[in-house]
Amino acid sequence: AAVILGVSAMIITVPAGHVTVATLFGKVQPVPWTEGIHLVNPLFDFQEFDARQKTHKETAGIPSEDKLITTMDVSVQYRLIAGKSPDMLQNTGKTADVIAVHMVPKLRSILREQGKGVPLAQDFFKESIQTELQSTLQSGLSDYLAPHGIQVDNVLIRDVILPPVIRTAIEETKKREQEVEKQQAELDRFAKEQEQLVATAQAEFDAAKLEAKKIKELANANAYNIEKLNEQLAKSPQYIEL
Repeated sequence: AAVILGVSAMIITVPAGHVTVATLFGKVQPVPWTEGIHLVNPLFDFQEFDARQKTHKETAGIPSEDKLITTMDVSVQYRLIAGKSPDMLQNTGKTADVIAVHMVPKLRSILREQGKGVPLAQDFFKESIQTELQSTLQSGLSDYLAPHGIQVDNVLIRDVILPPVIRTAIEETKKREQEVEKQQAELDRFAKEQEQLVATAQAEFDAAKLEAKKIKELANANAYNIEKLNEQLAKSPQYIEL
């Protein structure tokens, strides 16, 4: 049993996607163990690191040239550089410590510096500004974090939240636009009604003209008949006497 316990103390298993760093009486060993089964010094203590890709989400306020603060949600996709894990453990600590000590301050610093070149807060919605910002964040974070043991795979801007004063102005503008659209729709409806009334009046006027013309023609016809009758009567004095 003692032999079995001694042998088991000399064997470690590193899970897939992980890396293990050994320390001997507090001294960090320079070479990490990667995934698999390893024979080790039973006096070693081990610290396991997850080397799979992860995402850190950060929300930061960015001042633009107009002195307004825009809130931006940024996602950083990263992974541990396995070969750097002993240095990471010795100089900073676990991966979470590197994120807190190195990634977050650098990320916020780059965002603030980039914001100085943006004239207006609403310009952060422009695709060109976001593309440039993502590129600068990825290159800046990659160069800065690699020596600390972090590989940056991608940086994504998830959301941009404008300052309250601009959001209020946009909402008021939208309300005014909706009110103008409503008034325009009412004017269009009124104009159509007037067009219909004019068309109806024109039709009634045209009908009246036709009726007046008809009456006039009938009157003329009657007058003609009377005139002819009088002419005939004038030629027949006996009928007049009778």
